[in-house]
This record gives sequence, C-alpha cells and structure tokens, in this order.
Amino acid sequence: MRKFLALICVALLAACQDTDFGERLVNADSETQNWLTHGRTYDEQRFSPLNGISDANVGELKLAWFHDFDTQRGQEATPIVIDGMMYTTSAWSKVQAFDAASGELLWQHDPEVPGETAVNACCDVVNRGVAVWNDKVYVASLDGRLIALNAQTGEEVWSTLTVDPDKAYTITGAPRVIKGKVLIGNGGGEYGVRGYFGAYDAETGEEVWRFYTVPGEPGKKDGAASDEILEKLAGPTWTGEHWKHGGGGTVWDSMAYDPELDLLYVGTGNGSPWNPAVRSPEGGDNLFLSSILALRPDTGEYVWHYQQVPGDQWDYTATQQMILAELPIEGEERKVIMQAPKNGFFYILDRETGELLSAEPFAPVNWATKVDLDTGRPEINPDAFYHKTGKPWLAMPGPLGAHSWHSMSYSQQTGLVYIPAQELGFPYIADTNFEPKKVGINLGIDLDAASLPEDAEVLKAIKAGVKGHLLAWDPVQQKEAWRFQHATAGNGGVLSTAGNLVFQGDAEANFNAFNARTGEKLWSFPAQTNIIAAPISYAIDGKQYVTIVVGWGGIYPLLTGEAGLNTKMRPPKGRVLTFALDGEATLPPEQELQAMIVEPPAQFGTAAMIAQGKSIYHRSCSGCHGDSVVSGGILPDLRNSGMLASKDAWKSIVHDGALATNGMVGFGDDYSPEELDTVRAYAIDRASKR
Repeated sequence: MRKFLALICVALLAACQDTDFGERLVNADSETQNWLTHGRTYDEQRFSPLNGISDANVGELKLAWFHDFDTQRGQEATPIVIDGMMYTTSAWSKVQAFDAASGELLWQHDPEVPGETAVNACCDVVNRGVAVWNDKVYVASLDGRLIALNAQTGEEVWSTLTVDPDKAYTITGAPRVIKGKVLIGNGGGEYGVRGYFGAYDAETGEEVWRFYTVPGEPGKKDGAASDEILEKLAGPTWTGEHWKHGGGGTVWDSMAYDPELDLLYVGTGNGSPWNPAVRSPEGGDNLFLSSILALRPDTGEYVWHYQQVPGDQWDYTATQQMILAELPIEGEERKVIMQAPKNGFFYILDRETGELLSAEPFAPVNWATKVDLDTGRPEINPDAFYHKTGKPWLAMPGPLGAHSWHSMSYSQQTGLVYIPAQELGFPYIADTNFEPKKVGINLGIDLDAASLPEDAEVLKAIKAGVKGHLLAWDPVQQKEAWRFQHATAGNGGVLSTAGNLVFQGDAEANFNAFNARTGEKLWSFPAQTNIIAAPISYAIDGKQYVTIVVGWGGIYPLLTGEAGLNTKMRPPKGRVLTFALDGEATLPPEQELQAMIVEPPAQFGTAAMIAQGKSIYHRSCSGCHGDSVVSGGILPDLRNSGMLASKDAWKSIVHDGALATNGMVGFGDDYSPEELDTVRAYAIDRASKR
C-alpha cells in the first residue's frame, strides 16, 4: 500500500507544470516537510525548520529504517525528499528511489559507468546526489553524462554527454535545476583539463549555454557565453602556453541561486597543474581560478567575480559550499554570500556586487597573513611561493583544506554557521623534472619528496597534528562560538534544525546530535561505518525523520592511508540510515575488518630500483593505494598483493591493464615494464618493514 501511495505522489508530481515546480523550488523554505533541492533551498543554508525532534527529546531518537547499497565505495550524497519520495545516489553514480516513510526501495538506476573511469577521479568514485524537476530525476555520472530519469520508474528519458571523452573529465557533483535548466560542472583539475560549467534544457538535454572558467588558446573563440569576458579580463592574467596544460578552474561542486537578483553563483577550482611555473611561467592572477562567479542563469552572462587566491598554487579551491543569507554588517542589513573554502579564511561578500565585506581565518593559516579588504587580495607569505624559492613549504592548510566539500549549515535561529573544519598540513615541493603523464594526475609537485616518513616517532608526531572538529562560527562577529573536537579529520557534513540541534557524522563511525547553541553532544548512534556525507530532515504525516547516507571513502582515506588516520578502520559499508523518535529498526551485527597480512616474497630489487619505484609509486599510484603503500581500507593494500611474487602477473595488471574494467587501468603509456617492476620492488620493501 505504501508503495502504491508513493507512486501516486510521483504521478501527481508529473502532472505539475514547469512554472508550478519552479515556484515550489523558489519557495522551498515554506515546504518544511520536504527537502526539494541539494541545500534544501536555493540559498543552500541546509537548515530544517522542523522541530519535532529537539534538544529535549533527541535522546529518544532511534533507527526507523535502513537500506544497504550494492556498492561499498565512498558515499557522499544528499538525498532529495519530495512528497513522501526519497531520491538519492550511491557510488558509481547509481540512483535509488525510496518510500521515505518505510524505506522500501522502489527502483534503482545503474548508469553502468566504465570501471576505467576511476583513474580520472582524484577523490573516489563518489556522487553527491540528484536534482528533481517535474516528473524527472537528474543525475550526473562519473564519466560525464547528464542523465534524466523517469521519476516513477527510474527509466532513462535522455542522456547528454557533457564532456570530451578523450580528456580526463569526471563529474561527482549534484546538478541543480533553475528555471527549467539543469546546471552542472565537472572535475579533473588534477589531470590537465579546462574547467567549464553548463546549462542544459530540462526536457531535452540540449545544451543551452556554456561558460569556460579559464581561457583557451589565444585568438580562438569557443562560441560560449564566456568568450567576451575571457578575452577582455581573464586572458591577460595568463602567460606561456597555458592552454596546453588545461588550466583547471573546474566547477566540481558548489553553486547557489538568488531568485530575487536572478543571479547564479558558482565556485571554481584549482589551477592545473598546481605548480604555476609549469602552468603560467611568467606569473599572473590566472583568472578565474579559485573564484566565485556570478552569472545570469538564462544565458550564462558574466556579472561579477571575486578571486580568493590569485595564481593559486596550493589547490585552494573555491568550490566549497556557498550560503546566501541576510546579515547585519556594520549596522546595515546586507544580502551576502558566505563561504569557508579550503584556504582557511571565512569570506563574506555582498552577493549583488561581489564586494568583499569580511575575510577572517577560521583555521590555522600560514600561507597568507590576512586578506586586504580594500583590494580584496590576500597578503601572501613569500615563503609560500615554493616554485620561486626552490624550498619545501609546509603549508597550513594543505590541499585537503581547512574545509572541503563536506556541507556546512547556517541557522537563522542561532546566527551561526556550522563547519566541518580540520587541520591538515602539507609540504609543497616543486617537481623540477616535471613532465605530464598520459594516465593519472599531473600536479607539478614532487609527491615522493612530500610522502610520509618511515621514522615511527616522526610519523606519530605528524598523526598527532591531524585534527578535525565541528566548528560553530559567528559570521557577524567573525569569530568562533564553540567547537566540538573529533578524534581525527575527514568528518561528515552538517545539518542544523529548528529543534536547536546540529547533526553530523564523523570518521569514527558515529552519527551525532549536538546542542546548536552550546556544542554539547546530546545523542550518538553507532553507524558501523565512517561517515562523510551530510544529513537531511523531512516529515511525513506530521512525523519528523532524519536521514543520512553513510559509507567511508573519498580522498582522505584513499590518499593518506592508515598512516594518516587516527581512526579505526572499518568495512566501507554503504547505507541509508533514517531515524525517528519511534523507530524500531536495528542494524545487523557489525562485521570486524580482519587485518590480512601476507608475508612478502623475497626482495629482488636493488636499492636504486627501490628508490625509483618509490618515486614512480608516489607520482602515479599513491592517490588510490595510499601514501607509502599503506591503504586506508578502501582499495587493496599492495603490501598484501599476491601479484608481488610474480613479475609477469604484476606486468599484466600494472602495465597491460588486465583489471581495467575493475578500475585498475594499466600504466603502459607512461612507463616501461621494467620501470613498473621497480614499483613492485618498492611495495615488497614496504611490506617487509611492517
């Protein structure tokens, strides 16, 4: 019966006209029972007005239903709930529809992303969710397709390839729909691509407009909405043959919309390669890297921009969540846009003009001393220019950021922004012998020299410096209100509610509720897997629910490995968890992650071979299998690989790509079999030192 009623709701949704659903999205704040778009509302505040679950009764919150996904990689999705239906995604861009009250799976769509695509995904094969418009559900697949599905059946209505399949583009972000147009960007800033952002007709999938975020080859127009402004403003800020390296500036996550001003806001990413000596050798601001852009959603027309990090060389993206709000700034009510990006400063801009109103550090920062409010530019520490000094630069924050894609939340009740903050440094060392590779990342950074040390005491000290916390930030006073210290970094996104609550999952596999005014932990649920996604809340028949998608993954455990974590490794179980005050469901017993240690074969390599293998490994392998051949539990730990004993078997996989369909592509285009065999020698060396 519940399934029948849910399908009736979908049918009624299909009967709505474009203008009606557009009005619903504009007025989404009034539909307190629903979660209509990625941030619940176009302003991306991620605040639920529901208060049935409050600080007074949250201790009684129990599991109402759960669903186990069929894929166990990182789960980052924010579900959408509309009139009793829940739509969400899992890893590999799969889409699910549930009855939001019972948890019954109504349908699943698998876009069948080729496994080989994984090599182009810097940060796991994740997906952050769908968008809904009338009778269609939209998802962007990892391999660059924008797909419209029938909301009732999950059947494909249309599919548009939005990227050049010959380049290393991927999509992990959630689409948005504004005025009948589906909006999506892409990723690939570590792989030598040129960033852009596009609008597609919601009914047909045809591209309406495209905006490139960095210039292409001088003298060549793209026929895009960005042509004029790139030629006039951005082009002169680049030098050398920058277009041959892509440039970067990808729009891989955040966007927001102000219907009153009719302005679409997008955040742009890092430079490609990171090292500006390669990308733009004579310097320059390299617009529009690390910037917030304001565009007209109908045409893609440029209105204004603000660049946070001119000439970015630290992977300090501005793709983190942007929140729209009205705040009293110096006694005057201002329409603002707020962002806490990777670089550690909390920015407040006038969202009509782009004027910088405030920028104060919310985390330890040493790359810049301050942001000048008159010029809008950071005052950068000269030592941070590692490509000029020729010396290593230990930066705070590093490329994983003081805050990354993990959603934050703003409560109008408390006036606070709740941020999943972290402290993670990184040693930037220029690769003076850099040459781009055909497969994998191209940063211009010496990742071998920057890898974790083998000395146990030094490694212990590094791990002690890895911190994560839930930060409550007062945007008017520009200071911390409170914090809750977690055991490590890499914690999940945030939801705040009218029940004076803040919900957040953590890297210790707990789903928590905090007092929104004080930070006191009020409730916790053992989720059996580490959490990175953000929760939502909705109501059906007057009963409030809280839902979160759980599953460990993403760049943090992939890159840092166990050596960089202060947390227990658990099976990366992918699930949807939904809670209510009268919940009666229970999870099955937790499975213990059995540590498999395989005795390594005899070492065949010389010291020189091992050193060469170490360099190649960190250049091309560490992003998936972990720094120093120590896995974070998401992908195989090569120290335990049965292939270490066989030169031929190793070659068939690592060079020839025998497991390409599983995501392990071959690196024969970049290295000879002999060179790749030195990686085997290095892995054996690391295995022998456990």
